[in-house]
Amino acid sequence: MDSTDPHATPTPATQAGREGLEALLSRPGKALIGLDFDGTLAPIVPDPEQARAHPDAVPALAALAPKVAAVAVVTGRPAGVAVRHGGFAGVPGLEHLVVLGHYGAERWDAVTGEVTAPAPHPGVAAVRAELPGLLDRAGAWQGTWIEEKGGRAVAVHTRRAADPQAAYEALREPLAGLAARHGLVVEPGRLVLELRPPGMDKGVALSEYAREIGAGSVLYAGDDLGDLAAFTAVDKLRSAGVPGLLVCSGSDEVTELRDRADLVVDGPPGLVHLLATLAAHIH
Repeated sequence: MDSTDPHATPTPATQAGREGLEALLSRPGKALIGLDFDGTLAPIVPDPEQARAHPDAVPALAALAPKVAAVAVVTGRPAGVAVRHGGFAGVPGLEHLVVLGHYGAERWDAVTGEVTAPAPHPGVAAVRAELPGLLDRAGAWQGTWIEEKGGRAVAVHTRRAADPQAAYEALREPLAGLAARHGLVVEPGRLVLELRPPGMDKGVALSEYAREIGAGSVLYAGDDLGDLAAFTAVDKLRSAGVPGLLVCSGSDEVTELRDRADLVVDGPPGLVHLLATLAAHIH
């Protein structure tokens, strides 16, 4: 962002990013705004159940959403949980908002207020039943946190362990084995390992929704390894002639995303400021 003028539009570091921003601003009615939740709209906290959207996120989204084709929150969380933690329901101006939960396996539409989803993968329940024993045998139970994701995925967080990174590394191999036995895959993140069905990722969810609405440009903002798939999806859309802008909600924990981004903002406060600035420049 331009540090000399807080109200100026940002200047992406790449030509592709500048073209994506120009397309968004010049043809906002065809623009799709895709956003991760945790670490992007909401600050990362030790207990994921306590995560809440930045206090200025909903006002910024409500100002921007009516001016673009759609806003999609793309998250690994259950759609309903993201809606509650984000405070998205019943907000004037957010009629163009959808939440693609569980990497697109669930969908909440602001217009109807309903969640639609297929049946859960049976491997998720089997993995959940075995997890406590596996964590015990790995000596990593102390301080770890199992997050239920509505029967569609399960995540093991190590942020509250005595040595978070050591616990994370110790669990990668055993969790990969457990997932494979039940037809699941492991998605690594910021001190979290998520076990979920294959074929579910943010890139697939974003691409399918962009195709559904006929997006003419796409902005995607994220902060974690799971967002790399969405970055790749935007790259593919660019190759097909759809301009795109890749935004990293700055994190020193995940440098891969920062290195691929066209624009880096200072975490959720910076991302919210970006959204508000875009809304102010679209007429």
